[in-house]
Amino acid sequence: MAKSAGEKEMAYVKDFKWKEGMTVLDFTEQLASVGYQSVELKRASDVFVKMKKDSAKIFLTFTSNMVTSGLRGFFAQTIKLGMADIIITTAGAIEEDIMRATGEQFDIGRFESDDVELHEQGTNRIGNLLIKNESYMNFENFMTKALGELYKKQARWTVSELVRELGLMLDDEDSFLYQAAKNNIPVFCPPITDAGIGFHLFMFQQDHPDFVVDVVKDFGNILFSTSHDEKKGVIALGGGTSKHHAILCTLLSGGADYAVYMTTAHKTSGSVGGATTNEAKSWGKVKDESDVATVKGDVTIMFPLAMINALEQLQKENLLKVVNKDVDEKISLDEAKKNLEG
Repeated sequence: MAKSAGEKEMAYVKDFKWKEGMTVLDFTEQLASVGYQSVELKRASDVFVKMKKDSAKIFLTFTSNMVTSGLRGFFAQTIKLGMADIIITTAGAIEEDIMRATGEQFDIGRFESDDVELHEQGTNRIGNLLIKNESYMNFENFMTKALGELYKKQARWTVSELVRELGLMLDDEDSFLYQAAKNNIPVFCPPITDAGIGFHLFMFQQDHPDFVVDVVKDFGNILFSTSHDEKKGVIALGGGTSKHHAILCTLLSGGADYAVYMTTAHKTSGSVGGATTNEAKSWGKVKDESDVATVKGDVTIMFPLAMINALEQLQKENLLKVVNKDVDEKISLDEAKKNLEG
């Protein structure tokens, strides 16, 4: 039977098969025909490619728990490869990136750990990851020195200005703060006081009353970081304030042309994290005709698979270049693969 005009080719379920030497690209391409969330994962990867090819301004948002994990280094590479133009995250991400960049190590434990025993040992659990109190003490020493240096320059800072200066103080290629600062990518953190770093800012202000971190002014910087005339893409990993500030910005500038949400939250919760890309269309945060995908699953698994698939495709077309225009070279994806394997 002949297909009517505009009718799409029917897709069929295909059996997944392993083959020796299978690449990430081969793996994720096969997922497109498996079904369920595998299909949505491949769709997310395709949207990543489209937003890059369309020169969209890409908002990358993530919550702090993802920086606690090894995704931290992959975020840094994502920035380095030019797949993010604006970063929005939470306070814990700032402090834990700095911890890792200054030599702290986080242990892998168990979800079923004895938490009373961990507390007695001076260890804090985030899922199955462990951070010692000593790491926070060393972070306090870093911040005390850093704030003293910044105060010498000026007393009033927006959050993004402050975070950029902190990134410039680091020397770690796997730090997303370092990569963002090096490549002039703004990092916005609206809830800057919602972690240990907020306490250090507060204590510093007690001794220096004229020291101000201006959250409201930085809110304006987020809102004016794009315009109606620009193509816009959102990659929202998890929910909360980081995701919501990005889609609020796109709402005020005509809506996002591309959007990928990855989350474990469900739409029935009514939460920002559970809200789908379709729900966003009701607000005008995402355009009616936009290319979108909502992936339900653990971001530590879903994001690397979808993004590496996109990076492989973009690299074949020579579309991956360092953000820093002074360096005219492509970044090898071997580094990304080694980071994930590590």
